[in-house]
Amino acid sequence: MAFGTPDVTRPASEVVSEYFARFESVYDLPVLRPVDVQSVTRAGDRLVVSSPVESWAARAVISATGTWDRPFWPRYPGQETFAGRQLHTADYGGPEAFRGLRVVVVGGGASAVQLLMEFAPLARAAAWVTRRPPVWRDEPFSENWGRTAVAKVDDRVRAGLPPESVVSVTDLAVTPEVRAARAAGILERRPMFERITPGGVVWADGSRFDADVILWATGFRAAIDHLAPLHVREPGGGIRMDGTRVVLEPRLHLVGYGPSASTVGANRAGRAAVAEIRKLLGSDG
Repeated sequence: MAFGTPDVTRPASEVVSEYFARFESVYDLPVLRPVDVQSVTRAGDRLVVSSPVESWAARAVISATGTWDRPFWPRYPGQETFAGRQLHTADYGGPEAFRGLRVVVVGGGASAVQLLMEFAPLARAAAWVTRRPPVWRDEPFSENWGRTAVAKVDDRVRAGLPPESVVSVTDLAVTPEVRAARAAGILERRPMFERITPGGVVWADGSRFDADVILWATGFRAAIDHLAPLHVREPGGGIRMDGTRVVLEPRLHLVGYGPSASTVGANRAGRAAVAEIRKLLGSDG
């Protein structure tokens, strides 16, 4: 269904949510909510999806839980001593909360860049730190660029390795806004600090940045705890995939895991999962 022309002055969370609500209404999808799925287990030729109040026996399951409710918080020495506020991008509520404050942004993805550009004009000072130097690409994001990034993550999950995020292999596009922010000195990256103190962060050379806030733009991890009873993890910690199908449990498909854990790969993955399940149901008679 066509997205239409969104109002760019409104938060993406509102615009996207409204789109999905329209989609659900137009196609009369029987969505049940709220449902907290606690486990998926095997029962003969069925997979049983269980919540605290109800369960469903299914010939096939698509787990599309994604990553957004599993923000990743790395650990650094002294983190628990910080006297200011620490938050993840999942908790970001807008730039006003940073007005007049000194802020450290941790993370090398697009979210770190976008949020830093948004609140930096209001902040008293900001420091951007990443583990690796950012890779800038002075070209518009293209379909081929996205496919290349998705393919890198797909190679890992086909080998049963824990997936890297699509964002981590996508590189950063140099948009006109980014170019202006770089010229203004907003996107001057620093290497990762060594430790956190009550008043800020300190690097290995002894230099420091006094901070009121640390914003962790450190991504998310797959929300797959409900699949633990199926024992589909490989020794390396990942889930071996063939497209969207889990190799150790062919009745289970993951959308929002590995290469489909972004809007770059999710649409194609959804269609692929449906096609595979149609074949599975047909073969079952």
